[in-house]
Amino acid sequence: MDIRERIIKLKKERNAVILAHNYQLPEVQDIADFVGDSLGLSMTAAKTDSEVIVFCGVHFMAETAKILSPSKTVLLPDPKAGCPMADMIDAEGLTALQARHPDAVTLCYVNTSADVKAHCDYCCTSGNALKMVQHILKNHDEIIFVPDKYLAHYVSQQVGRDFIVWEGFCPTHARIEPDDIVRAREAHPQAKVLVHPECPPSLTQLADMVGSTEKMCHFVHDDAATEFIIGTELGIIHRMKKENPSKIFYPVSDRAVCPNMKRNTLEKILWSLTDMTYEITVPQETMDKARGSIERMLEVV
Repeated sequence: MDIRERIIKLKKERNAVILAHNYQLPEVQDIADFVGDSLGLSMTAAKTDSEVIVFCGVHFMAETAKILSPSKTVLLPDPKAGCPMADMIDAEGLTALQARHPDAVTLCYVNTSADVKAHCDYCCTSGNALKMVQHILKNHDEIIFVPDKYLAHYVSQQVGRDFIVWEGFCPTHARIEPDDIVRAREAHPQAKVLVHPECPPSLTQLADMVGSTEKMCHFVHDDAATEFIIGTELGIIHRMKKENPSKIFYPVSDRAVCPNMKRNTLEKILWSLTDMTYEITVPQETMDKARGSIERMLEVV
């Protein structure tokens, strides 16, 4: 058997489901049962009867899967697959900030550790951050928005309000420069530019569409345009091509690659299922509190 057949055989034996984030390597996306964004994948896995979740993503994503499926075994094929943005904030730093703003409601981006989520009132995704902020502002004047300063800025511009912001960011999206979009537009004048809200404002203001990975995928499928310049991590282009074979996609920059997302490989998935490693665990109290911030978000959206 080749490696793919061995993975499929072991997956059945373990009663496992394989999840792959949109930024994963093409061959990892192709072996997965579900491909999508981090929270969507975790919610999908929770609805399956699988006993094991193999999350091909980064650490906070696997933690979120465990939070939503506490009775399932959650495996991360590469334990070093972390998220630099999520690592830019910890619970100690957050609670110190909250102490300085006791009347503020804390909203955390899903790109955070379980420990940070456990100290927040609400969670949000890049797709629903605006809706969450609008909901909170109905009854509260102050919002602590962590950890992505660029997502916070993008939403604040839409609601016309300032937030108390953590100075975190995604290095991969920050690596893209305005000149990259200018050059891409010159090379492909018929193409529409799509940019992720984790990008700096100098990029989002140049885009035809700003949205999460899932919203980008829906947009390119539904829009009449046939060419698109993609301003996010390049892994998503594989899915876009598969779902839209008649359309053409151009990366805005060859530098838009997250090395952590590329750590998961077919070999590591096989090893993960063979040895049941690396298991993600979260303390029960932390898990329960973190789940509360996610559940309060789901009540809104």
